[in-house]
Amino acid sequence: MSDAELVLRSTRVITPEGTRAASVAVSAGTITAVLPYDAPVPAGARLEDFGDDVLLPGLVDTHVHVNDPGRTEWEGFWTATRAAAAGGITTLVDMPLNSLPPTTTVDNLRVKQEVAADKAHMDVGFWGGALPDNVKDLRPLHDAGVFGFKAFLSPSGVDEFPHLDQERLARSLAEITSFGGLLIVHAEDPHHLAAAPQHGGPRYADFLASRPRDAEDTAIAQLIAHAKRLHARVHVLHLSSSDALPLIAEAKRDGVRITVETCPHYLTLTAEEVPDGASEFKCCPPIRESANQDLLWQALADGTIDCVVTDHSPSTADLKTDDFATAWGGISGLQLSLPAVWTEARRRGHGLEDVVRWMSARTAALVGLDDRKGAIAPGRDADFAVLAPDETFTVDPAGLQHRNRVTAYAGKTLYGVVRSTWLRGERIVADGAFTAPKGRLLARTP
Repeated sequence: MSDAELVLRSTRVITPEGTRAASVAVSAGTITAVLPYDAPVPAGARLEDFGDDVLLPGLVDTHVHVNDPGRTEWEGFWTATRAAAAGGITTLVDMPLNSLPPTTTVDNLRVKQEVAADKAHMDVGFWGGALPDNVKDLRPLHDAGVFGFKAFLSPSGVDEFPHLDQERLARSLAEITSFGGLLIVHAEDPHHLAAAPQHGGPRYADFLASRPRDAEDTAIAQLIAHAKRLHARVHVLHLSSSDALPLIAEAKRDGVRITVETCPHYLTLTAEEVPDGASEFKCCPPIRESANQDLLWQALADGTIDCVVTDHSPSTADLKTDDFATAWGGISGLQLSLPAVWTEARRRGHGLEDVVRWMSARTAALVGLDDRKGAIAPGRDADFAVLAPDETFTVDPAGLQHRNRVTAYAGKTLYGVVRSTWLRGERIVADGAFTAPKGRLLARTP
């Protein structure tokens, strides 16, 4: 490491080979070596010694609704990336909605990139959108560097992003497969949703009944059938229903090219604890019962579920009314995702290595960034989070960096304090103090 400009040292460094005491050498923003803890520091290199705090790769969150431009009062690249950095995230991939315009044409992608360019505190990539009428735009978007295409199989909640019926799903998926792309899918079947009881009002039990598990299960089964027929690559977003797990496991055994994510709120919150009228807990698909949660954790452990992402989907506070039928559906979780997942993971006997696999290594692989992100290894970007895993804090909404500080985690005591976050060898946040934005805009590698 004779050319190292920076050496980061900890008694607990999480690497692909395991956790060990190590010194990590960095030059020009790239990890050049992972060496023994007591390796000599080259003359002129700066040493940062974190003692027993854990050095882990920066998290990669591939499911974030930044809403910028167009609904910037809901969030925005400045606030979203600050919140993410405060939570140990160093890379995020922005969803094509709920911004205006949505990322469904190359021109719209350019608009979003221009807005993000000088506001991003960390590296940002973009998903494209698959709509009923934009099949002609999919290949140009792919060539412009989006990481894949988001589609809804039921109404999205915003008029400018209509869902795909089964015929249009097949058409879009065939086009995406023709150029080797990835389709990521909000999988709820509209017919099952329409048949479910729709009472409205403040009772969470009524809202839960309005988004039944069989809506997810049916949509996922249909998606698997299309993927199998076309040999397409598909990804199931925000899995909530544990009933779909046997379908997914069988598809994987059969060689279907399918991956699956779930979210911190499904892993840490339960339907039994949601107070009536508390629409900060509303999301679609919904937070389900504790027995369902247990099965999601089992599926993470055995690999049926691949990764964990936030699905950060904020809104202004006035849209979070006490009527679950009309309140905006989305959980804000960027800043709290790592401690929330770690708190429950440690309770269930999982280690930080597992959390890093679910929230960094596999998410980087999902979007093809695993040659640059997701691990502390030579050749990767020097993106890190420094975590005190045994320290706790109580969530105070006033301390969040999100533009709208509505959170389902208010008052919860969580393990895992993020001491600092580093992007390409530069500390971008430490103890609540941020540098100027240093993020880059990412594109899919051809």
